[in-house]
Amino acid sequence: MTAVQSAHRITDEAEALAVAADLAAQFAEEAAARDAGRQLPYEQVGALAASGLLALGVPREHGGIDARTETLAEVFRLLAEGDPSIAQIPHSHYTFLEVLRHQGTPAQQEFFYSEVLAGRRFANAQSERGTTTIDIDATTLTGQGEDFVVDGRKFYSTGALFADWIAVRATLPGTTTPTGKAAKAVAYLPRSAAGLSIVDDWDGMGQKTTASGTVTLDAVRVPAFHVVPFSPIFDAPTTYGSQAQILHAAIDAGIAAAALNAGVRSARQARPYFEAGVADAVDDPLLIQLAGEAAVSVRSATALLREGARSIDAARRDLTEQSAAVASIDAAAAKVAAARASLEASSVLFELGGTRSASETSNLSRYWRDARTHTLHDPTRWKIQHIGRWTLSGTVPPRHGLL
Repeated sequence: MTAVQSAHRITDEAEALAVAADLAAQFAEEAAARDAGRQLPYEQVGALAASGLLALGVPREHGGIDARTETLAEVFRLLAEGDPSIAQIPHSHYTFLEVLRHQGTPAQQEFFYSEVLAGRRFANAQSERGTTTIDIDATTLTGQGEDFVVDGRKFYSTGALFADWIAVRATLPGTTTPTGKAAKAVAYLPRSAAGLSIVDDWDGMGQKTTASGTVTLDAVRVPAFHVVPFSPIFDAPTTYGSQAQILHAAIDAGIAAAALNAGVRSARQARPYFEAGVADAVDDPLLIQLAGEAAVSVRSATALLREGARSIDAARRDLTEQSAAVASIDAAAAKVAAARASLEASSVLFELGGTRSASETSNLSRYWRDARTHTLHDPTRWKIQHIGRWTLSGTVPPRHGLL
C-alpha cells in the first residue's frame, strides 16, 4: 500500500470545494512542465489522497459526507482547470466506488469505504483491445475453491500506477444475465497482488501523465470477499452511467475554462494586428468577438454541467425509469457542450495570443491536446443520437454505463 495512512476528513461540501480550489491552484503551477517532460504526478496524487477529496462519495453511515453529485462535479471541474491529467486519475476511483454502493454487501462496503477514508486510491482495469462491444470482456474471473482467479489483459488503465486497489472488470465464465449476455463482476485487487503487473506504456498526445497503461493479470487469486457483481447494476434504472459521464464532462469543462483563461492572458501580451487600428490587442473588435463566443461556450458548458449534476442528484433521491432517463440525457447534454467548449477554447486561445502563443516554451498546445484526447471518451455523436430520440419521441436511453 502507499504511504498515506490517514487522510484528512472533510466535514462538509463547502470545505470540499475550498480544498479542491486550493489543490487546483497548486497543480496548475507545474502542469506545463509535467506535460512537456511527461513527469508522472506522484507527489500531486499523494496530496490529493491526503486531502480527503477521494472520500467525498462515502455514505454517511460509513463515516463520509456522501457529497452531492453537483459538488463532486465541481470538484472535478476545478481540478481539471488546474491539471486535467490529475483530474482524470480519480475518475475510476469514484466510478468503482459506485459499484460498491450499488452491489457491495454491507461487509464489503464497510471494508472498502474504510480504505477510502484512510486515503487509499482505487483505479480501473476495464477496457480491452480487440473487442467490438462492451458486453464482452476477454478477461475472466473463474471460481477456484472458495476463491477466484483472474486472467486477462487490460488497456487504458488510468491511474493504476498510483493506486492501492485495482478494480478489474471480468466475465464470469458459464454465467449469464437474465437477457442471456455474459455476466460480469468486478474484482478488487491489491496493487501488490501476485501475478498483477502494470506497465507505463500510455503514449497519448494529450492527458500525458494519467499513467493510462496496461494491466496484465496472470492467474491472480482473489478472495470471494473482494468480488462484487457488476451486471446487475443495469437490471433496473440507475445513475451509475450518468454519474460517470458527468465527471467526464466536468473534466472537459475544466479544460475549457483553463484554455480560455490562458487565451485571455496571451491576448493581453499580444501585438495588435495593424488593420485593427488599436494600441492593444484586447481592443481589436475581431478578437473581442472571438473571446465573447468562446466565453459563451464555456459558460454554457458550466451551466449544463450543473444542471446535469442536479438531475443525477434528483434521480438518486427518487429513482424511477423516468428520473434515471432524465439524468442520463442531461448528463449527455453536458458532455456534448463541455466537449465542444474545450475544443473551441483550446483552439481560439491561439487566435487570441497570436504567433507567440504557438511557442513550445509556453506549451499552450497542451490544452488542445488534452481536450482532443479526453473528448474521445464515449463519443458525443452517439450522445446526440440519444438526446434527439428522447426529444422527438421520449425514447428512454439504454442502460450500459456510458449514459
